[in-house]
Amino acid sequence: MMTQLPAFAASPIVLDHPLIQHKLTHLRKAETSTAGFRRLVRELSLLMCYEATRDLPLEKVEITTPLEPTTGMQLAGPDVCFISILRAGNGLLDGMLDLVPFAPVGHIGLYRDPNTLEAVEYYLKLPTQIASRRCVVVDPMLATGHSAAAALTRLKQEGAKRLLFVCLLSTPQGIACLKEQHPDVPVITCAIDPTLDEHGYIRPGLGDAGDRLFSTK
Repeated sequence: MMTQLPAFAASPIVLDHPLIQHKLTHLRKAETSTAGFRRLVRELSLLMCYEATRDLPLEKVEITTPLEPTTGMQLAGPDVCFISILRAGNGLLDGMLDLVPFAPVGHIGLYRDPNTLEAVEYYLKLPTQIASRRCVVVDPMLATGHSAAAALTRLKQEGAKRLLFVCLLSTPQGIACLKEQHPDVPVITCAIDPTLDEHGYIRPGLGDAGDRLFSTK
C-alpha cells in the first residue's frame, strides 16, 4: 500500500495490497450473494479508509497506563468527515465508520441521466465546518467521472477545500475527467478497469454496485 497520501495527485493511487485484491476478485463474481457483496464492500472500505486517513494530523496527549504515566498520540481535533454519493456510496460508509466512528457524514444525491450520462443533483446534506475538514468522498464506481466531478464541484461551492475521492473501481475515462476538472483532488481506487460500454458501465467491472448492495434491479 501507499506510504504517504499526497496533498496533490495527478495520478490515482491504486491499492494493490493482497487482501484488497483478493476481496475485490470475490466482489466481482456474479455468483456472490447480496449478503456476501455487502460484507466484502464493508471489509474493503475498512482497508481503504486505513489508507485514506494515513496522514491525518496527530497531537501529543498525556495518559496513564495501568503501570505509569506516559505520552501518547491522538487525532488532532475533528478533522475528517465522510461524504457519500447516494445511493451506492452508503455501502462504503460502514467500514469507514468502524475505524472513525466520530466522523460526521454528509450525503449528496446524484443520478445519471440515461441519455446524456450527465449527473443530476436531487439531494444535499452536509456536516458543519466543512471548510475546515478533510472531506473523504465515497462512491464505489468511477465510470465516466461525471457524477464524481459534479459532486466535487458542488462540495467546493459549499466551501470544501480538502477533498479526497475514494472508489472501488475506476476507468481511464473517469480518472481523466477528474484530472481535468479537479486536479487538486487525489483519487484512491482498488483497480483501474480498461473500458466503459455504450451504457456507461465499467468493464469487466462488477455490475451495478447499488443494485448488488441493495438487491434491486
